[in-house]
Amino acid sequence: MVRRVAVVGAGCSGLACIKICVDEGLEPVCFESSDDIGGMWNFRETPEPDRTSIYRSLVVNTSKEMMCFSDFPMPSDYPNFMHNSQLLQYFRLYAEHFDLLRYINFQTTVRSVLQRPDFSLSGQWEVVTINKNGQEERHIFDAILVCSGHYTHPTLPLSDFQGHETFSGRCLHSWEYKDANAFTGKRVVVVGTGNSGGDIAVEISRSAEKTFLSTRQGAWVLGRMSTNGVPLDIAVIKRINNVLFQLLPKTLVNWAAERALNNKYDHILYGLKPKHRHMERNLMINDDLPGRILQGAIVMKNNLEGFKDSRVVFEDGTVEKNIDAVVFCTGYIAKFPFLPSTLSEGPYEEVTLYKRAFPPSLQPPTLAVMGLFQVKGPLMPTVEMQARWAVKVFLGQSRLPTKEKMLDVIESERRRNMQR
Repeated sequence: MVRRVAVVGAGCSGLACIKICVDEGLEPVCFESSDDIGGMWNFRETPEPDRTSIYRSLVVNTSKEMMCFSDFPMPSDYPNFMHNSQLLQYFRLYAEHFDLLRYINFQTTVRSVLQRPDFSLSGQWEVVTINKNGQEERHIFDAILVCSGHYTHPTLPLSDFQGHETFSGRCLHSWEYKDANAFTGKRVVVVGTGNSGGDIAVEISRSAEKTFLSTRQGAWVLGRMSTNGVPLDIAVIKRINNVLFQLLPKTLVNWAAERALNNKYDHILYGLKPKHRHMERNLMINDDLPGRILQGAIVMKNNLEGFKDSRVVFEDGTVEKNIDAVVFCTGYIAKFPFLPSTLSEGPYEEVTLYKRAFPPSLQPPTLAVMGLFQVKGPLMPTVEMQARWAVKVFLGQSRLPTKEKMLDVIESERRRNMQR
């Protein structure tokens, strides 16, 4: 029987997993490499290797009413969209209310998670950790919940661009970015139109001499506020909308949504018009980007092609001179180096997972990865449901399909993602 469960990481996923394990009568033991809870939402002045890192001004894109855990509402005096420090405080209140801190071993790094010799019968794991004194410790667990996040290994694609070796300016990933102080009076290129790219470009543009935002695909941009001042996710994420989206032709839904967005600001005129339709990719949530473009503080550019000394060259042949820095908001690789290599595949060592949670090759299924997905809406309640499902699988109260069926689903999702 499953009893002891290792929880790797004490961010929002880890805290939810600890609480759910306790609810189900299990014994969670959480290993957190830092000295505090919060994961990526715990701002640090200096980025630390193999850990998530956020910028000082980061504000959440989902409202407090939608993103809170199901059994612990946000305090009524919190704003609808919180600064990262307020979300961290919410996690502290959650951990205190459910007495979760006693299950967490701080400053303890998981070095390896290996199957025991009798794994096919017991489903047990040997976990090797390094404590704050540098001492190695070995533990036996009946199941593993990996909650260490997937924003720890930034992708900095410098080798894709000609002349990067001779570029006289600074190149950095958004993982390193903390605030705009270092870019005052500079000429800066930000690469990428995800949420981080939009946020960072806007912030830098308030102090830089000139800011350029380079995009390969473009983006549909909308703010956090919907009609009548209601938070966007409260207005949009409804069962009736989901039903309509499934029943109506996608072309009609795309047309209606794009028309509404273009009524606010024409994406062609603003240089934002994407190559994809509205429903085909995630949107950029940003309240200020159109205004900064309108003021000339941000200039939209197409895809970055290469470097020439202090110049940056774009695919349309235009060149911007005297560039002091390029900030790459180019994503992350989901790597878990402490997991068995048999669970990873491909050039980036990414873990193959059924429903973004269970490795299909594991029998019995006593390991799951939490939070390794993107949703159009709040992450935390989705992680909570995912963790409940994982624990039910560990306990034998829910069963996974056969390995072949899981691999078919994984391949189907892979093809769909490639199209996107």
